[in-house]
Amino acid sequence: MKVSIDDERCRGHGICMVLCDEVFAINDDGYAEVLVDEIPAEHEDKVREAVQNCPERAIVEE
Repeated sequence: MKVSIDDERCRGHGICMVLCDEVFAINDDGYAEVLVDEIPAEHEDKVREAVQNCPERAIVEE
C-alpha cells in the first residue's frame, strides 16, 4: 500500500498524524507529509482510517 498527500488540498489539520504518526508528520510549513514509501502492513488499517477521516480528502491511496 502506498499513499501520497495532495499538497493543493492539505490544510494541515493533522488528523492523519494523530491517527498514525508512524506514517504521517507535519512539515515545517504546517502541512502533512508521508514519511515512508511503502506502508508497513501493521499500519495499513490506521492509514486507511486517516484516508477516510481527512477533512480535505488530501490523502490519496495509490
